[in-house]
Amino acid sequence: MEYGDKRVANLWLADELWQLGAIQFGDFSLGTAVHSPVYLNLRLLISNPSALRETAEVMLEEVRTLQNMRHPRLAHYDLIAGVPFGGLHLATAFSLLSGTPMIYLHPSQDGREQRIEGTYSSGQTVLIIDDLITGGRSIVQTAARLTAEHLIVEDALVLLDRQHGGQVRLKREGINLASILTLEAVLRYLGASQKILPEWYHRCLEYLGKSYETP
Repeated sequence: MEYGDKRVANLWLADELWQLGAIQFGDFSLGTAVHSPVYLNLRLLISNPSALRETAEVMLEEVRTLQNMRHPRLAHYDLIAGVPFGGLHLATAFSLLSGTPMIYLHPSQDGREQRIEGTYSSGQTVLIIDDLITGGRSIVQTAARLTAEHLIVEDALVLLDRQHGGQVRLKREGINLASILTLEAVLRYLGASQKILPEWYHRCLEYLGKSYETP
């Protein structure tokens, strides 16, 4: 199966997220997503262990595919780091499935520097895992904390890219982004399968600044 075909095949995840109620429509302002007509709560995957496991399997397959390309698009890594809190469940599932040791930043309650939980050594390469990316701030902050401890960050993996500038920001920081789904692909799937009203389909695609077609 070609790489592009595999990404289309991953759209079953969009249906799974829809069934879980992880995709909602309205008027939401969270972080850099101001007045967004769509909200994604991918943390709900923890309510369906089989879906969480299957998602981790897709993510691991994506990583292996990118690493095994003639010109690899994802570097070798020694550790994975889950971004609190959204990325922790996916990172844990990925760690258990792949056998890769995991670390994460422990949220600080007193405003001091976050400490890193888990065992690591200077010079190790870390793959950052998060559930989604919007503007990229959480991943950039995580990478900065890891590199401060002399760890190497070259890549980040997310389940969904909201296409809100995060990939560009990560690239400026020298971090390559790999994603399983994009928000546009999810919206086009939901629109084409008539799971959402055309009004919301068009509104969301206009929000993304994309040209759209009637589903």
